[in-house]
Amino acid sequence: MNVKLETPTAVLKAREAKKGMNWFLEILVFGLVYLAVSIGESVLMLPGMVFVMLTNPEVIAAATTGDTAQVEQALLGLGSSDALMVCMLFANLAMIGIVMLFCKVVQKRKMNTLGFVKKNMGREYLKGLGFGFLLFSAAVLLCVVTGSLKLKGISPDFAPGMFLLFVLGFLIQGMAEEVLCRGYFLVSFGRRHSMWAAALANALLFAMLHLGNDGVSPLALINLTLFGIFASVYFIKSGNIWGIGAFHSIWNLAQGNFYGIRVSGIVTTCSVLASSPVEGRSLINGGSFGLEGGLAVTVVLLAGTAFLLWKHPAREPRREMEL
Repeated sequence: MNVKLETPTAVLKAREAKKGMNWFLEILVFGLVYLAVSIGESVLMLPGMVFVMLTNPEVIAAATTGDTAQVEQALLGLGSSDALMVCMLFANLAMIGIVMLFCKVVQKRKMNTLGFVKKNMGREYLKGLGFGFLLFSAAVLLCVVTGSLKLKGISPDFAPGMFLLFVLGFLIQGMAEEVLCRGYFLVSFGRRHSMWAAALANALLFAMLHLGNDGVSPLALINLTLFGIFASVYFIKSGNIWGIGAFHSIWNLAQGNFYGIRVSGIVTTCSVLASSPVEGRSLINGGSFGLEGGLAVTVVLLAGTAFLLWKHPAREPRREMEL
């Protein structure tokens, strides 16, 4: 197996546009960019939050009573609703916009250095969707055969309209996190450092972004780091962001809205299938964090990364990188 990661064209072109900084400054700038992203997402999400509150029957009923305690309870219940979750997913559009603007204006980079390559974009995206669903389904299968997860059939809470909104939302969310962590930070860090150093640095940052999630555990953080390494290798080997963006989207969608499993500790009720983790098997099924906190995902991510490293790298002639 060839474990060497060749420097992709995206990094070479970003390096030509502007030289890289030392690792500490790169991480510091990332923190500032992420702060701007967080503010942008909050602003973009505000109209959706107001709409969800004004159209929620429980909030309206509590407001008409004038009882402050009832209103607070209704708002707390709204915080875990699917409608608000969809708003959060769509707010990730701010992440994409702000990161692209930063890279273009501050780093003087073209969009192809973020992995937005035109050639075969549709094929690469479809490949990422298929690979992502297959790999997560492999983790589900491991849990089922080890008696760590029970699939209960079609979920009674499945709603086609809400499911479609989740599909669109996760298509945005998965791509947004890849634009931030791989398209921007991996490439930016790789301008001065090796590809493996860039892969590890962005994987650790990716894991840290999930520290506030419910049910997070040491194994969950290890798996999140492994996912970041897997995504980095995928990005570097493919030479574009379409495949890993699609992979990330379907990975999250399959967890919550197809198999009915928690997504990094987040619960969604609208799913195609209903499932439940078996108590006492949290080491495998991840417990309250979802499968990403268990050994089943550890196994499939290690296998997936090994597969990508074994594959021959994609050819990246410069004409394919031109917009």
